Amino acid sequence: MRTFNIGISARLYRSDGSTVIPEFDVSPLADNAAVKLEVLPDVDAGDLLHEKVKHLDAAILFLERISPITFGPDSRLTVLARYGVGYDTVDIEACNAANVAVAIAPSGVRRPVATTVIALLLALTLNLPAKDRITREGAEGWQRKTNYNGLGLVGRTLGGVGIGNIGAEVFRLIQPFDMKLIAHDPWCDPATARTLGVELVALDDVFTRSDIVTVNCPLNEQTHHLVNAERLALMKPEAYLINTARGPIVDEEALIDALQNNRIRGAGLDVFEEEPPAADNPLLTMDNVILAPHALCFTDQCLAGLGKADTDACLAVMQGELPETLVNAQIAESPEFKAKLDTYRATFSS
Repeated sequence: MRTFNIGISARLYRSDGSTVIPEFDVSPLADNAAVKLEVLPDVDAGDLLHEKVKHLDAAILFLERISPITFGPDSRLTVLARYGVGYDTVDIEACNAANVAVAIAPSGVRRPVATTVIALLLALTLNLPAKDRITREGAEGWQRKTNYNGLGLVGRTLGGVGIGNIGAEVFRLIQPFDMKLIAHDPWCDPATARTLGVELVALDDVFTRSDIVTVNCPLNEQTHHLVNAERLALMKPEAYLINTARGPIVDEEALIDALQNNRIRGAGLDVFEEEPPAADNPLLTMDNVILAPHALCFTDQCLAGLGKADTDACLAVMQGELPETLVNAQIAESPEFKAKLDTYRATFSS
């Protein structure tokens, strides 16, 4: 009997085979008699090689890179389900050429990452790290508490770089705080922005006008170092920068310089240009920066949502259907891809 072979990232398992993230539930796959699961080669953030994955129909990816050397004429790969929403590690053109669908998990991260942005925003503007620190110092620290007053949010301006899946959710969640909302996103439907009460503005205006700037756009060639020294110089000296998207969107060297010279008030970072950051990275010793290890959004609900989205994508293709969270939508028109789906439908659809 033919099986639908699915490879799952080695980063999700320990050496003894136990799962690192129990909430990332693949039991809908494991419980399907027609599905055969295996752990992908442990390449960390390297490329998956064709010879190692050519027998797979699907793969659930974590840090693995997908490039032309992942595919070959005898490859069965039909869908790649990415852990999360970023797919900067996946060569979409190579996937299109190989007739492979790429799926992501927007519903799994929408609320958790937006909540992360709000958490960083509140912690920064309330000066929470400093207040935590002086409280632990006892009476001496207690006497200095008025030296660490925060920034009130009513009437302040929150600026978004991107107003897509996560950015829009940030603006929805922030509504009760009575802030002014602006954003730059060339792809945003103006009607969506109006519904959220967001004024669409030029990119530089986001940095000039905002009291808090949050980066919520994908990483690609156009957005690499989008937040550079010139744009950081546009920010108010009392403004904050938050980045929960991808590290390389921000020129980290320029950000460090701006923070060290008090050209902006602080930053909240869940992502870095190099992950993990080097031990001598100045960000690690700055009091005006809140840091997290690209995992601040990791909650039981987030991880369960990611697992459901990825398993749903694999099972959809197995049934000869398109994943709901398809990135490369043009693949649906490929005769070769359609033929793959027809074969799966005839083989596995009940």
